[in-house]
Amino acid sequence: MTTITRLESNVRSYCRSFPKTLKSASGSIVHDDSGKSYIDFFAGAGSLNYGHNPTPLKKALLEYIEGDGISHALDLTTESKVAFLDTFSRRILEPRKLDYKVMFPGPTGTNAVESALKIARKVTGRTEVIAFTNAFHGMTLGSLALTGNAGKRKGAGVALTGVTRMPFDGYMGDRVNTIDYLDRVLSDTSSGVPLPAAIIVESVQGEGGINVASEGWLRDLERVTHKHGALLILDDIQVGCGRLGDFFSFEKAGIKPDIVCLSKSISGYGLPFALTLMHRDIDALSPGEHNGTFRGNNLAFVTAKAALDEYWADDTLMLQVKEKSAYLQKRLLAMRAKHGGEYRGRGFLQGIAFEDTTVASAASKEAFERGVLIETSGQNDEVLKVLAPLTISHADLTRGLDIVETSLELVMSERRIVPTLRPSEISALS
Repeated sequence: MTTITRLESNVRSYCRSFPKTLKSASGSIVHDDSGKSYIDFFAGAGSLNYGHNPTPLKKALLEYIEGDGISHALDLTTESKVAFLDTFSRRILEPRKLDYKVMFPGPTGTNAVESALKIARKVTGRTEVIAFTNAFHGMTLGSLALTGNAGKRKGAGVALTGVTRMPFDGYMGDRVNTIDYLDRVLSDTSSGVPLPAAIIVESVQGEGGINVASEGWLRDLERVTHKHGALLILDDIQVGCGRLGDFFSFEKAGIKPDIVCLSKSISGYGLPFALTLMHRDIDALSPGEHNGTFRGNNLAFVTAKAALDEYWADDTLMLQVKEKSAYLQKRLLAMRAKHGGEYRGRGFLQGIAFEDTTVASAASKEAFERGVLIETSGQNDEVLKVLAPLTISHADLTRGLDIVETSLELVMSERRIVPTLRPSEISALS
């Protein structure tokens, strides 16, 4: 019996899919304690957009620690906090003309969501919140009430209330505009759906199966949300910080959400860190009305500032992500053409959904044996999901996709599927 199986709770999950003891990592490569290397197509579930131990961030962190910099300060003012806020405003908010106040809600994404709910309910005086099918917003009770996955909701042990579920973009098929339905039920006082305090949405539902909201749908959602006096909360925890190319996932849609939730890669180094951004006029919580011992991670302030200076001083990273995303799409469409399934994705978050829900998990297992960390997503783990660091080299990306392709070949070797390609997919392959 290993230490893990003897002492760690049964709730552990990722280590069951990747049953090795990891020792070190650099860039997009992870090493286990036997010396075997793995190309990382997992990136800490989106927490390592800039890879493992990026040199500029590591250098800044080591210098801060060696200089006896403040490591813990609750929400006291520290030099590292001021430096981060100044840099975040200069590099991110001001160029995008976003006049957000910044709240440090606690160390994780679910804390950002919980605080967003508090703000919306206090500002509007309403209690209900609208969330979408296949959404994932966190595992604490308020966030879990917003989350759609039945297995995760079951773990609450209590009724999850205060949320009305609406169909996400494409949930009813390509011909149905689900915003029209949303507007209809909110306009009809006999629909049984109360006017919400907020509507919360992900631009791309990563854990929900890589479901992509169109730019037009997001614009319509913003319009309808404000029409009915609610606040729009954009959960950018997994797909923000450059995952879709731009820093925020909603930039191309041209919207400005009332509240934005960030976590995962905002620290740049895998350190616990979360932000809740809100329009200045809805900064409504009183001092201490939302607090927490670890709501100001000063080590994360240091690495986050270094990440902004290193990767967001110009558009170099955005252009690289665009190029790699196009290559990834071409490779995945080729695999889909050969093995069937449905291509899904946007930016550097892409995958293939398989009707046979055992395929993605089997391919993930085969890939791990051959040296690639790649996870699954969707309600039945039906999507094989590529979530590599944005900074991965073209050589590592190519080598990793070669392994994924080989793994799919092995899994599908006894299956006979005749794929049907859409015209857009055929064009992308050419």
